[in-house]
Amino acid sequence: MSDARSAGDAEGAAGADDSDLARRLGYVLKQAQSALRSRMDGALRPLGLTVPQYACLELLASGPLTNAELARGAFVTAQSMNSVVTSLQERGLVAREDVAPSGRRRPAELTESGRALLAEADGSVRRIEAQMIEAIAGRDADRLVDDLSAIAEHLPSADQG
Repeated sequence: MSDARSAGDAEGAAGADDSDLARRLGYVLKQAQSALRSRMDGALRPLGLTVPQYACLELLASGPLTNAELARGAFVTAQSMNSVVTSLQERGLVAREDVAPSGRRRPAELTESGRALLAEADGSVRRIEAQMIEAIAGRDADRLVDDLSAIAEHLPSADQG
């Protein structure tokens, strides 16, 4: 991140503290998401992973999934997920059939190398999550997760109106 961008971000955050924007739920959620994404980027980069690649590996840990299922779970487009899966496949972390067993669906699955890298990456991400929970020490982290999940379930997606 450039110094100019950092300074601009800091000014924007400082300016937000002077208004009610700093108390707006959407704004604060975006700040938290941005901080989490930045920390995850930094932790995953030495492992050669991006956040979407990590999300893909994490989702595949439960079993084979199609690109569409992975895209929904990782909050990216199907086209973006295709690139993610292809790059992971080229690294031998994910496997999928060259020819679809039926139709066009070619579910991807983790390889042993993918499982090993996921275990390492997951340790880094869990340490970041533990730091997030430290920030609310004495409060109920499970309740926060439940409340955020309720918010996400209550708001329809943009295409649902």
